[in-house]
Amino acid sequence: MDRINVLELIKIDDYSVTPKYQQLGNAILDGIRKGLIKKDDMMPSINEVSFEFDISRVTVEKGYNELRKMGILDSVPGKGYYIKSIDVSQHLSIFLLFNKLSQHKKIIYDTLTAELGDQAAIDFYVYNNDLGLFHKILNKRKNDYTHFVIIPHFIEGEDKAPEIINSLPKDKLILVDKLLKNVSGEFGAVYENFDKNIFDALLEAKERLTKYKTLNLIFPENSYYPKEIIRGFENFCSDFAFDFKIIHTISEEEIMPGNVYINLMEDDLIILIDKVLSTRLQVGKDVGIISYNETPLKRFILNGLSTMSTDFEAMGKSIAKLILEKPGEHIENPFKLTLRDSL
Repeated sequence: MDRINVLELIKIDDYSVTPKYQQLGNAILDGIRKGLIKKDDMMPSINEVSFEFDISRVTVEKGYNELRKMGILDSVPGKGYYIKSIDVSQHLSIFLLFNKLSQHKKIIYDTLTAELGDQAAIDFYVYNNDLGLFHKILNKRKNDYTHFVIIPHFIEGEDKAPEIINSLPKDKLILVDKLLKNVSGEFGAVYENFDKNIFDALLEAKERLTKYKTLNLIFPENSYYPKEIIRGFENFCSDFAFDFKIIHTISEEEIMPGNVYINLMEDDLIILIDKVLSTRLQVGKDVGIISYNETPLKRFILNGLSTMSTDFEAMGKSIAKLILEKPGEHIENPFKLTLRDSL
């Protein structure tokens, strides 16, 4: 194959979180899978790729070296790189679109990549809860994929998201964390049951909660968290006769004894802890704290923060299961309460 044609197959996307050396390798592997790049074809030189895509020679060399380790590429001194083998074990190509980067999302990503191993090439994108960027990234994609794995959380415009998602082939679609209404057809999903999860977690913590008078849910107005969480919280408080309050701005709230504070956002947790520490109130006795999303550090904060959290590792494993074994299945992800001294 002519070198210029190989250059036309290479796609480097600045919007992608996937390292550029990996994008380079994925593009070449995709060309091999599609039969566009054949055994013994010469590859563009490191300088050519570097100049064409405005990336460093080190990046190009790293991408080529990864393909050499796989036995796909080899080189001849004075002639350059060529395709040594077209035996590509990566038969899956995944378009991974997350709403944001966080420690919890990293657990999903790390688990998914570990489960898939060398069977998949993953192009990873983040749209920062922005519907416009979400639409732009999906429209801009250059390659066809075997699977589209999407976490659909938006600060605004969620009602418009199903129309965008419905343009994707449903046999290749896996929705993660949240099921959206009006997404039609048979598709895979690994989802949280948000209202049921918080209701059941609070029910499990009910014995400790009874020493407090008021339960407060810190739920910022401009939040991508689903409103179903509020519904489950209010249902629990009504069923078991707890006074309750939805707090939109914790920085404006006075911390009072006899109150439990349930926070969703990590930024709000910092503000909450700072405000509690500025009082003489004892955490776990005068005031209670429950934090969403388990992390290792929460075992040590304030002698241990109680948490309620979906199992992010299980989520990654279930996504891999849908990709490898059971397309079209809907899997409810496990949710767990961990009681510590803060309640």
